[in-house]
Order: sequence, then C-alpha cells, then structure tokens
Amino acid sequence: MCIIFFKFDPRPASKNAYRLILAANRDEFYQRPSKAADFWATNSEILSGLDLECGKEGGSWLGISKRGKLAAITNYLEGRTNPDSQGRGFLVSNYLVDKDLDSYSYLKKVSSEGHLYNGFNLITAEFKAKEDIVCYYGNRGSPEPVRLKPAGIYGLSNSLLETPWRKLQHGKRQFTSVVNNQSLSCNGLVQELLNVLNNDELNTPDLAQESQGEGYTKSMLQALSAVFVRSPHYGTRTNTIILIDAAGNVTFTERTMLNSDTSHWSTSSFQFKLEE
Repeated sequence: MCIIFFKFDPRPASKNAYRLILAANRDEFYQRPSKAADFWATNSEILSGLDLECGKEGGSWLGISKRGKLAAITNYLEGRTNPDSQGRGFLVSNYLVDKDLDSYSYLKKVSSEGHLYNGFNLITAEFKAKEDIVCYYGNRGSPEPVRLKPAGIYGLSNSLLETPWRKLQHGKRQFTSVVNNQSLSCNGLVQELLNVLNNDELNTPDLAQESQGEGYTKSMLQALSAVFVRSPHYGTRTNTIILIDAAGNVTFTERTMLNSDTSHWSTSSFQFKLEE
C-alpha cells in the first residue's frame, strides 16, 4: 500500500516554480528486504529504491531517470490476491529502462497484460524540453490509460486515481496548502511535505475504504486509514519528495526506516539536472 500526491505544472508561471512536486509514502511489511534510493549500479542514470524480496529483486515502487522518465506504483486494496501473480514493482523498473516506448504507449502495453497482476495503479511520466507528460492506468478501472491534464493537483492511494477516501482527501488538502505557499524555500518545501506524509491521524470511519478492503481486520483497516500507516508488523517505511523546477533541476529526498525499526530513520538527498 502507498499514497502519492503530486502537482503537475509543465509551464510554471515563474522560474522559481516547479514543473512537478511529488510527495509519496511507501507502506510495506517491515521485514521485507529492500534497498534505499540510490543510482543503480547497473544503470547510473536511474535513481530509485529497489525491492530485494526473493523472486522480485529489482522491482521498485518509485523512480526517476536523468532522461526525464518517472514512474510510481500503488497497490489496489482488495481482500483476495493471487500469490502466483507477477511482481508489480517490475512495472516501474521496466519503464525506467525502456528507451522505445513513451509514457502512454508503455501503459497501453501494460494494460494488455493487466490481468497478469494483482490490483495496481501506475503513473508514468516524461519531463522533456519539448513537453511534459503524465499518464495513469489502473488495472481495476478503465481498460485504457489516461493522459492527465496539466496544472492539476492529484492524489492516488490504494483505490483508483482520485477516489475520495477520507485519508486521500485529508492528505490532499494539506498537500495543496503546502504547494500553494510560494514563500517556501526548497528546503522548507521539502520539510513541510515530509510533515504531510508523516501525519498519523486516523481517518475513520470510511465506508468506501472499508467496503473495498472486505476481508481485512477492523484494526488493520483502521491503521490503513492514516496517511502515515503504523501497525505492529506493517506500515510506512519510506517518505519520498521529488521536485523538478522550471530549468530541469531535480531534488530527490528520501526518508527511510532502518533495520525494520520504527524509531530509526535516515534521510538522503540527491540533486541532478535532467538531460533534456
């Protein structure tokens, strides 16, 4: 499970504004092995965290490349899943390394194979000098991918894009308030967005989330109602902020849990310029 908020503005009004502001949480079992965000040893132009789970090594939940490709995925909340389905994290990694398909064409290909996976939502994007594009596809929704309208603020959790779960609405209001504050410095913006991502207030009851999560325990659904999820063995393990400014400068900040210990976290930051 994850949650993502993003503002997509390919023609920002000023040189100090951002073409993309993205804030995301990765929720996962604390014991599941993974690698914190870094440039790949096998491809130094791609930056992401990596799954190290046996059989799913190399998948990711969120990543960006110096060529301007970005992808992010969330699981779709459903009571029954197929343990033999393909690893969803490869949908992110495969897009980041693909040099032939644009964001929409990639999702079109994925949509033809959507039945091979448990429920997911996938965002693919391209940030180029000529044009910025963000696309979306969820394999529990429309059979066709959609190209998102620019100058919009979007929220995605564990249902389809913009499904008005209480946690999504609450977090999106806070995110919108932060990104509309043009007086914030880059560091100030990152810190305020981290505050949004670490809000552990429960947003219950939520009949829409509960009905979709039929089969989950009441206590687990309650834990999942927060933007920042915390339960004994599962919860938010990573906060990620990605900023792309008008000139193509990227700031990627990750705050990640260490050694499955909910009290120990480490923050790292990467800066680079897109090769547009």
